[in-house]
Amino acid sequence: MRTLYVGSQEHQRWLWHAIDQATGKVLAYVLGRRKDEVFLQLKDLLAPFGVTCCYTDDWGSDGRHLDPEKQVIGKQNTQKIERKHLTLRTRIKRLVRKTIGFSKSKQMPDIVIGLFVNHYEFGVPV
Repeated sequence: MRTLYVGSQEHQRWLWHAIDQATGKVLAYVLGRRKDEVFLQLKDLLAPFGVTCCYTDDWGSDGRHLDPEKQVIGKQNTQKIERKHLTLRTRIKRLVRKTIGFSKSKQMPDIVIGLFVNHYEFGVPV
């Protein structure tokens, strides 16, 4: 997950995304608060892929909504997703801390990040 702020730090937005560990490709993503219902949206999007294992950071909704035998907790398998976060921070100014490129509306970060992910990861023309 990657966080950004809308207007102030009290209004956080999170990019929830899942990647294929073998290829590094994004399988699905959701933008929203750090809440269980947003995690469940991502989980529903991943259902058609037949995911057999999830590498997580052990945040609350992971343990509440994933089968323990499908979950691997730790940092050892998160290098590819952290690289994705670096690419996002490098290419989208509003994701960098202490930047002047911030958003005042909830819709703009979702639109900008959605366009970037769809173009960069899925090859959708913008």
